[in-house]
Amino acid sequence: MKENIFELTNEELKAIANNLQEKIEFGLKKDGTEILCIPTYISPKEEMEDGRALALDWGGTNFRAAIVELSKGKEPVIIETKKKLLSAEKAGRFSQNELLEEMATLIASLENLNNQITKIGYCFSYPAECLPGGDAKLLRWTKGFEINEMVGSLVGQSLMDYLNNHPSIPTTFTDIKVINDTVACLFAGLSDVGKDAYIGLIVGTGTNMAGLMPMNKIEKLNNKGRGLMPVNLESGNFNPPYLTVIDGLVDAMSNNKGRQRFEKAISGGYIGEAFKTFFSDRKIPYNFDGEALSDVMNHPQGKPEEYVSVANWLFTRSANLVAASLAGLVQVMLAQNEAIKTVCLAADGSVFWKSSEAYHQQVAAQLKALLPADIVVTFADEAKMAEANLIGTAIAAMS
Repeated sequence: MKENIFELTNEELKAIANNLQEKIEFGLKKDGTEILCIPTYISPKEEMEDGRALALDWGGTNFRAAIVELSKGKEPVIIETKKKLLSAEKAGRFSQNELLEEMATLIASLENLNNQITKIGYCFSYPAECLPGGDAKLLRWTKGFEINEMVGSLVGQSLMDYLNNHPSIPTTFTDIKVINDTVACLFAGLSDVGKDAYIGLIVGTGTNMAGLMPMNKIEKLNNKGRGLMPVNLESGNFNPPYLTVIDGLVDAMSNNKGRQRFEKAISGGYIGEAFKTFFSDRKIPYNFDGEALSDVMNHPQGKPEEYVSVANWLFTRSANLVAASLAGLVQVMLAQNEAIKTVCLAADGSVFWKSSEAYHQQVAAQLKALLPADIVVTFADEAKMAEANLIGTAIAAMS
């Protein structure tokens, strides 16, 4: 059996955490760095007002619309939700109005939508620049979409204008807040009250982190305010030390060479590629992916022993790298506020929760080994995070 080239020592993981901390702190000072640290101009309220919001979620396959009710001192409640297929195969070359009509038709079908609901939260998982006021400007399409007339436009305003002029929409919307899925996770975690700090994490097809930070610590904003602001790290672009020759080959064969190196080492969209590259002398199906790799690890009966071993190596390294990245972000937060002792981690994604029963436990154990003994990180409830995009966007809408 070959050597486990994916194994990382505690010292190496600590070095990775320290490296990410440095890059996050640099990204908080300057735009366009490896870790972008994109401010999201929505500050959550300490006490959420009672009411209902329209929550929208579009990540590339399905478009979902929901009515979410928020009440002081209570968990958010999803009153109603509907979805429709809105993938690149179906809508990739729609015109802007054709796309907006598809969205409006689903929204209009919500039975509980009425004129008392005037605020929208929109989880929009495409590259966009967050703007003061809560809207976002579409930078480019991914996932096969090519609606070029929308590039450079305001994602939220264009949708809200269309809905307000639609004959089947029974209300007039007054405000829309646009966030990505990582920030939505972060907001969903805020319902776990009483923690000193909050982190949103995605580990699924891709990966990213977001943190809630004091505005006066985001130096590039030059804002002396004392409030908190979500920062979308875009941490999948982290280029950590101790990657292997296998990682280099996976990157070289990708369509975005030199970018998203961290994502390519840990996420479901790439981890199968690392396995196939490791066994490049074997006949492995070209469409072997992270889900197939998870099956090798979780159902080893009848599978080659070396396949099972490498599958475990890759998922263990993935969990350990996630822990190191979380440790790096927590270290940033501790440097900003030494009084922090408790951190809520609001995590979502198929790799984090479903790749194996042990994955998130490995993240927790390694994270504990990397952080000071008096820092306690707790996970937001998995069931709650199953609807993090809808809950988080509703909280953003009411903030």
